[in-house]
Amino acid sequence: MPINVKKARDETPGATNVLHFNNAGASLMPTPVLKKVMNHLRLESEIGGYEAADKCAEAIENVYKSISKLLNCNTKEVAVIENATRAWDMAFYSIPFQKGDRILTAQAEYASNYISYLQVSKRTGVEVEVVPNDECGQISIEVLEKAIDKHVKLIAITHVPTNGGLVNPAKKVGEIAKARNILYLLDACQSVGQMPIDVQEIGCDMLSATGRKYLRGPRGTGFLYVRENLLNLLETPFLDLHAARWTSINKYEIRPDARRFENWECNIAAKLGLGRAVEYAMEWKLDHIYARIQHLAADLRKKLKNIKNVTVMDLGKEQCGIITFMITGQDPVTTQRSLHEKKINISVSIAEYSRLDMDARGIDALLRASVHYYNTEEEVERFCEAIEILS
Repeated sequence: MPINVKKARDETPGATNVLHFNNAGASLMPTPVLKKVMNHLRLESEIGGYEAADKCAEAIENVYKSISKLLNCNTKEVAVIENATRAWDMAFYSIPFQKGDRILTAQAEYASNYISYLQVSKRTGVEVEVVPNDECGQISIEVLEKAIDKHVKLIAITHVPTNGGLVNPAKKVGEIAKARNILYLLDACQSVGQMPIDVQEIGCDMLSATGRKYLRGPRGTGFLYVRENLLNLLETPFLDLHAARWTSINKYEIRPDARRFENWECNIAAKLGLGRAVEYAMEWKLDHIYARIQHLAADLRKKLKNIKNVTVMDLGKEQCGIITFMITGQDPVTTQRSLHEKKINISVSIAEYSRLDMDARGIDALLRASVHYYNTEEEVERFCEAIEILS
């Protein structure tokens, strides 16, 4: 494998403390990112917050350049926002929905997104329709095509859902949306940093992502991509003196770029940390990262399937670094706590996080292990030994 695992672990302080299989929750931060955050906080303490920001103005601008390179877009199309949920909200709530409009989404949609659909439906009378899965458990492209008519205003899906291990066919969805001139919003919260993401290739109009998951950035960071030719067609949910200029007593001008979706006050240290995390991921190369992740995930799935009373619950034609499973007769939360006592980190996905999918499969909760390139084959072995004891 092209990933130098020893180097990756040497630059990950937490790798010696825990077996961390909760990268889809929040990855272990690497030393270069930690240093970037801490150095700026130290500078703020020494010369003042505003002054530190002024001194680092060029570095702050470079955050946008790094993200645009990561996504293959231009810097005018990037906004840095405090988290992925708020980034997604800023895009979604900017769309001028009217009664009779339709939103098409997938069965594996995340709770926060679906709650927003329901709220807008209640406010405006827009119809929310769920495109069923195909035989592999991912969004059915065939049904999606048939569902489109002149009333479809938006197609919005989650690229890598919170549970199920699948990668939805985002590019095929983008081809359909582009051919029919329909807005396409992609939640890439758990795919950015895990795999190569090219917004030109995918064809999405808007994309939201976080820093804390596979990008290995600090918590409280996220970003939004909005295609440049859409900016003036979207009604920004709210404005401040950063997103717009107060030009006279009764007039204001909204800034022309995607930063109209930001607000003035932000965590500069975390923002710089996000930029460093993006650069760090690109230094490793995203295709190499994804190859390593898929190798470890396949190994883990195979080993889990061979353990008595364990059922792997993953879906999809393409499967990623998220592995979901159940242990017969065991409460997932109790299992998670037992593993935590052994310094093994995983998470639990409950039905409320992805109700359409979980209810359809009759599942109340799943154990979720998520691997990254700095994890090792030995950790996979150790993890499975721990699961075997618990099962």
